[in-house]
Amino acid sequence: MNVVGATGERGVSRGRGSAPASQRTFIGASALLFAGSALVTIVRCRSMSAMGEMPMPGGWTMSMAWMRMPGQTWLGVAASFVGMWTMMMVAMMLPSLMPMLWYYRQVVGRIGKTQLGRLTALVGAGYFFVWTVFGAAAFALGAALAAIEMSLPAVARAVPIVVGVVILMAGVLQFTAWKAHHLACCRGPSASGVPLPAHAAAAWRHGLRLGFHCSTCCAGLTSILLVVGIMDLRAMVVVTAAITAERLAPGGARAARVTGAVAVGAGLLLLGRASGLA
Repeated sequence: MNVVGATGERGVSRGRGSAPASQRTFIGASALLFAGSALVTIVRCRSMSAMGEMPMPGGWTMSMAWMRMPGQTWLGVAASFVGMWTMMMVAMMLPSLMPMLWYYRQVVGRIGKTQLGRLTALVGAGYFFVWTVFGAAAFALGAALAAIEMSLPAVARAVPIVVGVVILMAGVLQFTAWKAHHLACCRGPSASGVPLPAHAAAAWRHGLRLGFHCSTCCAGLTSILLVVGIMDLRAMVVVTAAITAERLAPGGARAARVTGAVAVGAGLLLLGRASGLA
């Protein structure tokens, strides 16, 4: 009996000691992933910036990200864009996703599940898979619009006004009940209110739910990034800060409204400038 008791105590001790080690591994792996994705994003943005932009009617410039260079296929361009987009989303969204992953690990760990690292990775993979699909759709739409703008100068001249309208609408969206609902889902412990899953298939589905709510919640802010400049590092930093604030700040809804007010003001300013140039 004493031998069994001692063995049990040693097992409990090992279990307690493994938790901090697992937490350190999670934090270290997340930090490395963030640093790597941020570095890749910076390098890609700078390389694209070095290629220059195409001047367009209306006094604006078009990013080369939407264009097919000589010797490239559209499939290759799309794959390059989606790869860059995914790395960018990892760098932008991981800071606000980590608390949700941390909560998942705590809940699943308390019910005695092993392979926490594998399950957490599946949640993250499902989450960023949704963002990858979003990026593929954004590329298809952006490339189609770029082709129209290059072939129809009248459409190209209207782009500055459209940019102002998009930013204005994105700002208004920040004040809606629809935004508040999805933001609450992103800030809460579970995106759907169901018990957190503790096996591979359900972990993947949980990641998909998180990704859906996140991409929907960020639709307005992401659209601002797309119209302002997908390769603009300054815009990327501002949008990342706004998303992180509304997810993690104690007054998340208030932070969302502040961002909305700034976007509404910027949209009106851009519309005023575009109308004066028209």
